[in-house]
Amino acid sequence: MSNPTAAIIVIGDEILSGRTKDKNIGWLAEQLFSQGIDLCEARVIPDIRATIINTVRHMSSEYDLVFTSGGIGPTHDDITTEAIAAAFDKPVIRHPDAEAVLLKHYANTDLEFNAARQKMADIPMDADLIDNPLSAAPGFILHNVHVLPGVPSILQAMFEGLRVRLPGGVMMTRITVQCGSGEGNIATIMERIQNQYDGISVGSYPWFKPGNFGTAVVVSGLDALITGQAAEDIAGAVLALGVTAHIVMPGDTA
Repeated sequence: MSNPTAAIIVIGDEILSGRTKDKNIGWLAEQLFSQGIDLCEARVIPDIRATIINTVRHMSSEYDLVFTSGGIGPTHDDITTEAIAAAFDKPVIRHPDAEAVLLKHYANTDLEFNAARQKMADIPMDADLIDNPLSAAPGFILHNVHVLPGVPSILQAMFEGLRVRLPGGVMMTRITVQCGSGEGNIATIMERIQNQYDGISVGSYPWFKPGNFGTAVVVSGLDALITGQAAEDIAGAVLALGVTAHIVMPGDTA
């Protein structure tokens, strides 16, 4: 049985302009990997209603799970909620549970629960809420789309509560072979091993240090035994070239 698949959609003009640096894709990718969910695609798109609708519809149909970040705040350009509702032909309603949470939150602050902040209680009909333990304004799940804020600390706190509601799969095994050679010298070895073993992926990542260089060859696969054998074969073939190679198991340091 294959692992669940996932996609990430980062929504925000500020990301595309470079004014704000995205910190959510990498963090979410690590969390999904640890849960045995295969992240297959990530996109950054602007705050344009039609683009959000079309992207959400496409990714929702292609993958088991979709995660969005950004665009669910109180300002005029926070249009993610309405656009995702439109993607599934749902009206946006003032959600009583979301409103109650926000009322309680703002009652304990010096801030007014004004019309802009009340907007954060507007949720697509039939959506399930995602709790926000930091700033109260909830995210939501509609079909297979999980809608989260763009602020990394809040997104991370909300994902931790969401984690138990997600399906899981077999965590992929990743083994690194540290090679004292440039990748051009070992490219044929990597290609041969990639073609020899089913169900693995072989990637190479050159590194450079003062007076030294090499390549980290990463072998990934769902079957730990096959993945380990492929890594050993790569290390052996590289050693046969007369250069160093050693295997770094998960949890070890290179």
